[in-house]
Amino acid sequence: MAAPDQPADDPLTGHSYDGIQEYDNPTPGWWNAIFIGTILFAPVYAIWFHSANASNTVADSYQSALAANMRLQFGEIGTLEPDEATILTYMNKPDWLKVGAVTFASNCASCHGREGEGVSGPNMTDDRYLNVKTIEDIAKVIREGAKNGAMPAWGNRLHPNEVVLAAAYVASLRGKNLPSARLAEGNEIPPWPAAPVAAESN
Repeated sequence: MAAPDQPADDPLTGHSYDGIQEYDNPTPGWWNAIFIGTILFAPVYAIWFHSANASNTVADSYQSALAANMRLQFGEIGTLEPDEATILTYMNKPDWLKVGAVTFASNCASCHGREGEGVSGPNMTDDRYLNVKTIEDIAKVIREGAKNGAMPAWGNRLHPNEVVLAAAYVASLRGKNLPSARLAEGNEIPPWPAAPVAAESN
């Protein structure tokens, strides 16, 4: 028989804690729906924002917008030549190097890792290189590709300045020696030459 203050259609759980019983009130359906929704959304969020090769954070969006603005300013620098002096110069221009960094993140990170540490492509942060003997070879590999197409040619997809700036960014990664899932590849080459004196100013 139900207690006087217990609704007849509100059953007890059957549990008793120190002589105290509780009603069997299930969690509301809307609460369960939200809970299940968060579980289903979690892997999507993790892949979209935290994948090793994703570039979808607010910071990445800002850097992409900044680089796009810099590309509008290509008129200031004309068309860059992919030679040693130019690449060394732009290695030391932080604002322009950001354009190279975004170009790398957009087109190269899927194979070389977001920090150049190497994924399916070689590690860009050590002193060993497969197809590079001089710093201008970096631009050549970006432009023409390598390894029978394993490294695609980007010369017909990127602005010439983006090729040079991406090469400058890749060159700037050397010496970071980031941990890599790949074994060291290629041959160790001499250090990059010193930057031209004019490169000290942005």
